[in-house]
Amino acid sequence: MKRGKIERLFGGKTLDYDYIKYELEAGVATLTLNRPRVINSINKAMAKEIQAALAQAAADENVRALLLTAEGEGFCAGQDLKEVLPKEGVAPADLGDTVSASYNPIILAIRNLEKPVICAVNGVAAGAGANIALACDIVIASEKAEFVQSFAQIGLVPDSGGTFFLPRLVGLPRATAMTMLGEKLTAHNAQEMGLIYKAWPHPKYRKEADKLAAQLATRPTRGLGLTKKALNASMNNDLETQLALEGEYQAALGKTYDYKEGVAAFLEKRDPKYRGK
Repeated sequence: MKRGKIERLFGGKTLDYDYIKYELEAGVATLTLNRPRVINSINKAMAKEIQAALAQAAADENVRALLLTAEGEGFCAGQDLKEVLPKEGVAPADLGDTVSASYNPIILAIRNLEKPVICAVNGVAAGAGANIALACDIVIASEKAEFVQSFAQIGLVPDSGGTFFLPRLVGLPRATAMTMLGEKLTAHNAQEMGLIYKAWPHPKYRKEADKLAAQLATRPTRGLGLTKKALNASMNNDLETQLALEGEYQAALGKTYDYKEGVAAFLEKRDPKYRGK
């Protein structure tokens, strides 16, 4: 595979990416999976690069939205099985360790990033690849995209948050069927059942995702970030706890520049100019 070298400054060190691309423009960080010859399947090195890029996006105040997408015809086929298949004379890989080291940090980083994460799914998203996409805040898909919970086909349980997010997104009966049958789900069907935000014709999907990311990058970033935190918390909180959390976040946001700017713009009947602060 030809090395796609992208340098960036992080923690005082220049890092080279071999399996992803990362670029920042006009407040939007674009993280592109870049192993198209293997449908962007993830190995250990690629997982570490994704984790590093997500950490960079979190730490960089110039990043106000993140767009996750992929090169080639497919989004992500999940785990690179060649890396974990048993080999003669070698102890089999501990898949629990693989999940803990490679995938759980990615899912947690996406959900804990206090900035909007948009996913543009260009083609098949299978296994962990599907669940990484579904962990994002807003999912835009090409009409060519397909989502498949392929774990049952090789005797595994869904990971990367699949057993957590799917029942909450589509309900337990559908989640059970999706994970046990492993059937492919079209982008349009995914939209109809509320699994993703929107499906677009293939020539338009990326333009629409870019437009959405650019729009969110001009919005009040702290407000969006705490909205995301509140939605995350709502999955486990009771009503009383959630109401208290909403009050706590409103108190904090009422002291921000963006709140003052938003109110001023409303009163002056003009477009607000948020700074993400």
